[in-house]
Amino acid sequence: MRRPLKCAVGAGAAVTLLLAALTSCGSGATDKAPSITAPEVFYLRPVGDKSGPHDKDPFHFSADDGKTHTGVGGSADHTLTVDVLPGVKSAVVLRKGGNCTGSPTHMTCAVRSEYDSRSDGGVSLVAAEGSRPGDAGVVRYTYAGRGGKTVTARTKVVVGEPVVEVLTTKLLGGVRPGAELSRPIVVRNTGEVPVRGLVLQVGLEQLEFEERYANCRYPGFYKGHIAVCQFPDLRIAPGQTVTVQPALRLRAPKTRMYASFNSEARALDMGPQYGGAMAGGDHGDGPALRPEATAAEKGTYAKGGGWTNVVLDTHADYSVSDVNLYGDPGTERTFKLTVRNNGPADAGATEQLVFSPPLGMEMVKQPMQEYDEDAYEPYCERGAYAYTCDIKALEPGKTQTFTFTMRLGEPGEGALTLQDRKQDKKPAQDWYVGDRDPDPGNDKAVITVHPDR
Repeated sequence: MRRPLKCAVGAGAAVTLLLAALTSCGSGATDKAPSITAPEVFYLRPVGDKSGPHDKDPFHFSADDGKTHTGVGGSADHTLTVDVLPGVKSAVVLRKGGNCTGSPTHMTCAVRSEYDSRSDGGVSLVAAEGSRPGDAGVVRYTYAGRGGKTVTARTKVVVGEPVVEVLTTKLLGGVRPGAELSRPIVVRNTGEVPVRGLVLQVGLEQLEFEERYANCRYPGFYKGHIAVCQFPDLRIAPGQTVTVQPALRLRAPKTRMYASFNSEARALDMGPQYGGAMAGGDHGDGPALRPEATAAEKGTYAKGGGWTNVVLDTHADYSVSDVNLYGDPGTERTFKLTVRNNGPADAGATEQLVFSPPLGMEMVKQPMQEYDEDAYEPYCERGAYAYTCDIKALEPGKTQTFTFTMRLGEPGEGALTLQDRKQDKKPAQDWYVGDRDPDPGNDKAVITVHPDR
């Protein structure tokens, strides 16, 4: 985790600067002092082991001399020194990269005034041969600018990692519209070292929090559909399972067929997963969530967490109407094809309209969509004998209209057919059940060309 460190600048003046989730050393004034941003704690995989946490942020640090420069980052006329402090050589060693020279315990690098290890390369940390999980050491960074001022920062390096896994359920089916769901959050540590502090994040799609908890924040940008809960004092030993009580209470939608939620968890001292995206938000006014050690529970666990898809016990009745056109061959007619969702639920974008024109009818103008600024393409996909138009998600009682202009041929009939998208583009999700339309009779209609009256 990146937290404020005391940084020695020049002859040893101490400066402490608090950032949201980063350790950064500098004066904060307009004329800034040199600074280093580095993790306070970093976990290493044991030698030869490539497993570990899900979506772990790679080791990363940066330095800045605080001055304004022309160009990108200035020239490589600054010095960065990285040292493994005495007494911990058996835990961590340095791996050379970029403009660096030295040994596995001491590296000197020529860097730019604005240095970032992600883009500029440089020293990386690896577990030392013979090290064991739990072994720890300290790495010190010293950054010197052209004026001779230096700044230092330190990272505690631990061999082994806490690996947080969350018990997940892939599908909840048969849920009554508007019903309350009660979902316990179960996490376990399958890593080599203890979890020191836990962050739990719950995100909702089409669901609502029935209760908001006192030790969870609800960032306003997400309109209350994400909860971020922290348990800084929690310790989860390797192999231990914890259940968060009480179970989360969620409210299912009344007019949707599909919903989902995810439960993510990570060790608090492994740093923020999404930077500042989940910062802020008011705490809930309900009870506080509390983690309790429990016996191992059977089921499917996912590293870092996963999504649960909810299929509600409802349906959507889509319908299409007949169209009658009058005119002699060669006459141009503009007409609308209308699809309606009769409800009672919104099934999402699950349907397509297939428009098969009567023989002899020729296209003049069709629905278009903007795919780039002032650039358009046909909305419907044209086949040999038909146009296939994707239908957007429609709330109950809403319609979508497709407007065509065509040149008529001889009197005759064409077809309008609604079909489930999975017939044409079968999705990989095995929880998808389409719209469960109970009245297939109104899924078909005819478009008829009549002689001019």
